[in-house]
Amino acid sequence: MGLFNIIGSKTVKTHEQQKAEEPVVTKEYKFDPTIELERQLGEQIYNALQGSIVEEVLRQIRTSSSDAYWRSNMEGHSLKVEKELLSDFYDLCHEVKDKLGYTAKVDFYITGDSSVNAFSVASEDENEPNIVNINSGLFDLMTRDELKFVIGHELGHLINKDTQLTRLIHFVFPPETAAPVTLQYKIRLHEQLAELVADRYGYIATEDLGVCVTAFFKMASGLDLAKMNVSIDALIADNNKRLSYFLNDKGMSRASHPVNPIRVQALNLFATVKSQAELKKGMEELISILLKVGDSEQDEHTARFIASAGIIVAYGDDGIKKEEIDRIVAELASLKIFPRKFLDEIINGDVVKTFNESVENLLKINPGMREGMLRYMIDIVMTDQVISKEEIELLYNFGESVGLSKIEVANAIAEAIQQNYIPSLDSIV
Repeated sequence: MGLFNIIGSKTVKTHEQQKAEEPVVTKEYKFDPTIELERQLGEQIYNALQGSIVEEVLRQIRTSSSDAYWRSNMEGHSLKVEKELLSDFYDLCHEVKDKLGYTAKVDFYITGDSSVNAFSVASEDENEPNIVNINSGLFDLMTRDELKFVIGHELGHLINKDTQLTRLIHFVFPPETAAPVTLQYKIRLHEQLAELVADRYGYIATEDLGVCVTAFFKMASGLDLAKMNVSIDALIADNNKRLSYFLNDKGMSRASHPVNPIRVQALNLFATVKSQAELKKGMEELISILLKVGDSEQDEHTARFIASAGIIVAYGDDGIKKEEIDRIVAELASLKIFPRKFLDEIINGDVVKTFNESVENLLKINPGMREGMLRYMIDIVMTDQVISKEEIELLYNFGESVGLSKIEVANAIAEAIQQNYIPSLDSIV
């Protein structure tokens, strides 16, 4: 067999193809529990991390599996839910599993832990059962129906294959290694959306919105609501008040889990809307909260300046280059989850108007930003390793417009040349 035949004999599959080839769900639901943006982000992250390649390499070199760690930890320190020991809860767990149409093997455990929490772990070995754990603190607090919601949620993570993607992320970026900022934001958004998807499976397990709502509030407060005269209507009304705080641009959701007001309203939509299109429309407002990275007016003006100034400077010589685009996008990544999409929106608009307005607004907010704005524009000039007279003239004009003298601009350019300028190979050769 020739070399090219050997190379071509192995087909590398995408994340979605791999998921499709592992049919573990045999049930159709009223509405698709998945969220399209979550699916897209999962695919993007997987491809960015070369998931199919990395996983194949790991399969070849792995001498010990995390399966062994989890199995020994659960078997040694937790109570396995067996038919002979916990008959009622065993039946409940498998009732939920059957209702979701989940056919893969799962071992259920209860761990002596006062924290109100649960988790799932996907097995790396297809011959080994997956794991769902319920902490005793949560078990004691929840009613039977609320436990169905929790178990459905954890099985939802397994159905959606969230654990596998998390495992890949943690391998490529171990604790001591930070992922690029733009990828960090996408990972966080994916985690949050994956929680909303898992919540939907929890609801499907119960088909009772009130049960889901009380479960959320118990997990948030640690209180047994049965001991208090609290109605579902009162809980929903309170949730709506808290949700308005986030909808009015006063709050952000930065954790791996969305805030409860978002989760409750997302489930309310899933349970009450009449069509998938209506569900999608209702979710857009909630997802807009999760999309926020910058939390101030200044952040938005800064993003618009970075995009417009970068474009104007990059076009100052013989046209914009890939490395200049990459540099602009990298700067935007700290302010926008989808920086390239935002940049394209600016490019397709009135770039000069956006630039002038962003400069004016930023100087009103903080006049001291003018030096930083100039340095950013100089950095873009240096990015393509070519400095043109047109670009230098543009920098002088900008400096003059914001109250910087020609000498101040020249000093900033000179400093940047000494620190950052590297002649291109083309110019040398």
